[in-house]
Amino acid sequence: FGGDSSHVQDQLRHVRKIEATDSAFAAILADRSVVTWGDPDAGGDSSRVQDHLRNVQQIQATGGAFSAILADRSVVTWGNPHVSGDSSDFQEQLRNVRQIHATD
Repeated sequence: FGGDSSHVQDQLRHVRKIEATDSAFAAILADRSVVTWGDPDAGGDSSRVQDHLRNVQQIQATGGAFSAILADRSVVTWGNPHVSGDSSDFQEQLRNVRQIHATD
């Protein structure tokens, strides 16, 4: 899973870093936006949060979800909600974040 990036290939220019879950990928581009592909249930579909994925500084991945720290030090998450892919219940607490470390 996750290996076919053909539908986003034209967006994968000036890639700075790539992170991966078990079956999805997220690339931070030079303009600090993010492109995702792979299993939608494991973070390959970031459409729910895509409008927030600007000025991304760092991405971390679990087995099925991604988290991103933005320039304003807030956090955006997406992917499987059972493995940290949905932080909406405590989004207000995710401010002034400097680092994220992931576990599986």
